[in-house]
Amino acid sequence: MEDAIRLNLIGFLCPIPVHETRRVLETCEPGQFLEVICDDPETLHDIPALCDRIDAKLVSVKENSGEFTFVISA
Repeated sequence: MEDAIRLNLIGFLCPIPVHETRRVLETCEPGQFLEVICDDPETLHDIPALCDRIDAKLVSVKENSGEFTFVISA
């Protein structure tokens, strides 16, 4: 996604990916996209839960060779 903010959290374990994702989403304009890339399997549960809590929309989740890419609409 070209116009998305990209957040590379490869190598970080929870709670850092969730904390950083929340921090960046708080600065996003409504409808802006955030692409989060991480490799902590816990994020498969934690990022969707965060989106539910803060009313952000989880647009997609993709896995490629142990890396997870979340696209979130603020």
